[in-house]
Amino acid sequence: MTYSDLKQYCTRSRVLAQPCTRPMLGTPSRQSHPFKALVLGVALALPFAGYSTSAFAAEPESPGSDIASIRNWLIEHNPQLRALQAEAEAAEAMILPAAALPDPMATVEWQGINPAHPNVLPANVGATSYMLEQTFPLWGKRGLSRDVAREQARAAGHEHDAAALDLLANAEDAYVRYWHAREAIVVIDRLIGLLEQVEEIAGVRYALGLAAQQDAIRAQVERTAMQRQRLERQALRREATSTLNALLGRRADAPLAEPVSPPALVISESTLDSARERIASGAHPSLQAGSALAAAANRNVELERRKRLPDITLGVGAMQMGHRVDSYALMLEVEIPFQQRARRGRENASRLLEQSALARTEAVRNELEGRLGAARGRWQGAREQRELIEQTLLPQSDANFQSALASYQVGEVDFATLLEALREWQGADLARVDATRDEFLGAAAVRAISGDTQ
Repeated sequence: MTYSDLKQYCTRSRVLAQPCTRPMLGTPSRQSHPFKALVLGVALALPFAGYSTSAFAAEPESPGSDIASIRNWLIEHNPQLRALQAEAEAAEAMILPAAALPDPMATVEWQGINPAHPNVLPANVGATSYMLEQTFPLWGKRGLSRDVAREQARAAGHEHDAAALDLLANAEDAYVRYWHAREAIVVIDRLIGLLEQVEEIAGVRYALGLAAQQDAIRAQVERTAMQRQRLERQALRREATSTLNALLGRRADAPLAEPVSPPALVISESTLDSARERIASGAHPSLQAGSALAAAANRNVELERRKRLPDITLGVGAMQMGHRVDSYALMLEVEIPFQQRARRGRENASRLLEQSALARTEAVRNELEGRLGAARGRWQGAREQRELIEQTLLPQSDANFQSALASYQVGEVDFATLLEALREWQGADLARVDATRDEFLGAAAVRAISGDTQ
């Protein structure tokens, strides 16, 4: 229960709990029985209470206020993650059956059936035999089968975690763009407001005969251009909203909450070398999944090798003659591993699968290191640009605009100089927002590669 939902519920409860001030119908001197009044009050309150509870439960809070709400919603509602989770649980459920004994076989045999009067009742045939057989895999084959299933289940779990990292990175990317479009619109709206003020100043100076009418017209043209840019940013915001909702498993036009703060995307590793060491250690889920598949293939090689050795089948039975059991039987069957060529082919295939899994893991490690270097380069470059803009360019362009505005009001500079100073100032602010977006996008990519989820 969120604070806003709780507050809404409490407010509604207070409204329902207020006493009725309308005059009661009937004789004023008549008083109601206290017990009847209590029952009537409960009966009237129950439908409203049920309505309030159902309405409260049917209105979950929309994600989007911060990056944590995006992560939580994606983990709980993304259909791809639900599918991978089900597959991982299915692989986990196959561990026990992999080491189980095969089902026993029950056999009934009728001997001496009269062809003139066929009848399968035990008393009407010469003899009836009953046999129960059970096959026993030997030489540790059941344990190896369990090891193969366990490693495959571990690989499925790591593949789910790797997919979750990629989806979280994509969601963080879309959320950054969603936040960025909103911040850019705020800057553009401020610029439009400043242009309106500049237009008023130009109009006043034109009315006093101190400036040309073209100054006010140029301000209007500039404001229209800014409104066009605002429409472009709104289109980008709608696009980011649709992408983010698709990742969250929601309708494309589902409403998102307004961001209350910039996305909090923290990178745990301070240097590139430490991040590479983390990848080299195999901590990434993709690497762990590859290692698990290689281990499963390795155990399967040994399982195929041991299949050269025979299994046995034991059976017990009884022979019925007429209405009595005449004798008992004991059976021993030994599998003959005759198809050695086929077994050697399966062993070779398992070895190749193990080599493939190891090579694929090495390729994923190299790819992750390359992506990590590129992502950290983008992140560091964008961070340096943002710091330069915030610490140097924005103060300089702000001072330049204030100076140009003061000089234009006294007629020391022309209107073109004032507009140019305004463009540079607000352009620097938009560049700051864009650099912050690129920094966040780089941080999201780094976090996905290094395995950060918080």
